[in-house]
Amino acid sequence: MALDPALRDRIVASVEAGFAEQVAYTQALMRFRSVRGEEQAIQDFVFRAFRDRGLATDRFLMDRAAIEAHPGGSKFSAEHSEAPIVVGIHRPREETGRSLILQAHVDVVPAGPDDMWTHPAFEPTIEGDWLYGRGGADMKAGHAANLACLDALRRIGLQPAATVTVQSVVEEESTGNGALMTHLRGYKADAVLIPEPEDEKLVRANTGVLWFEIEVRGMPVHVREMGTGQNAIDAAYRVVGALREIEARWNADKAGRPHFETEDHPINLNIGKIEGGDWASSVPAWCRLSCRISVYPGTSADAAAREIEDAVRAFSRKDSFLANNPPRVSFNGFFAEGYVLEEGSEAEAVLGGAHKAATGRELESFMTAGYLDTRVYALYDRIPALCYGPTSRNIHGFDEAVSLSSLKRITTTMALFVAEWCGVEPVA
Repeated sequence: MALDPALRDRIVASVEAGFAEQVAYTQALMRFRSVRGEEQAIQDFVFRAFRDRGLATDRFLMDRAAIEAHPGGSKFSAEHSEAPIVVGIHRPREETGRSLILQAHVDVVPAGPDDMWTHPAFEPTIEGDWLYGRGGADMKAGHAANLACLDALRRIGLQPAATVTVQSVVEEESTGNGALMTHLRGYKADAVLIPEPEDEKLVRANTGVLWFEIEVRGMPVHVREMGTGQNAIDAAYRVVGALREIEARWNADKAGRPHFETEDHPINLNIGKIEGGDWASSVPAWCRLSCRISVYPGTSADAAAREIEDAVRAFSRKDSFLANNPPRVSFNGFFAEGYVLEEGSEAEAVLGGAHKAATGRELESFMTAGYLDTRVYALYDRIPALCYGPTSRNIHGFDEAVSLSSLKRITTTMALFVAEWCGVEPVA
């Protein structure tokens, strides 16, 4: 049943009334330099914010054994975060509506050189409609919106008439194991909404992602005799060529794949990091490539990994040096399958109506060729997994920013969605 127009107008006005406070809270989150492995402080802050709102709280660590035993578990490495996951639970006086998970991650990618930012990366700055700073768009604005949409209801004396679980996770940028851990912890709902920066659109399909390393060993000699040695960095470049052939082959396989076949380049391989050698005047004895590649939904991480290993092995056999010194391939992060969101769910219809009420536009959907935590709920809970959030620019880049007017619109959408999906009751 659609919301009463008078209630809808009250909710819209309440989001507006609380928006300055919401932005201030978003900025407070952004001041935490919550890169991988350094999220403990921000999770403590989030825990207090949940508790102060009267939510029942839960804080727990990753269960490595349980994650590694699950088909959706990604690979652990020495860099894997040990920060806790924080959950806040709203329980109604009477459970008359449909339950909901609101999820967001606090981990952010490294900022890179400070001098390439217009403003310091972890000092949130507003210029016009844009809020600048690392992690503001991806996704601390959405993180704050999860609370702000509940605050908007409470401000007018209402609360959801169903259980709402607000989840703050880590490892979204590296493995997705934080979201999987909430699933393994037993948190369930009738739908999930994750407000990632998606330009006010709904994600219809999402690629899987694999992280892997390739280590090449060379034969060091003094550069005056370099012809007698083997340069591991040069050999690693040749391996990259073999990886590009995999990327090209997978992109050529897009025909007949809904949501992907019209994309120019749906599968992306990134050589994200390269390190090697010990001395400028020595032929390098080692080189390590850190890589990321996406895979189509329906392709398992295991199958994709085997293809990568087989391709590197086959190439090495044809290389005069690598044939006797084969590279070592290891998987060290994302090992996650993609998903397609089935059309026609009632949750999507409710979100579409809320979006139209907040923006005046029909809700559009699209494919995004990156990892999203929504895969956990789509693949393993089999519930409507809605990824929808504000307009942004330069995520993972310099001068990352989120549009404040867009953030207000999606928060309004979220508050209207919660009110209709969960129902409302007077605050206890």
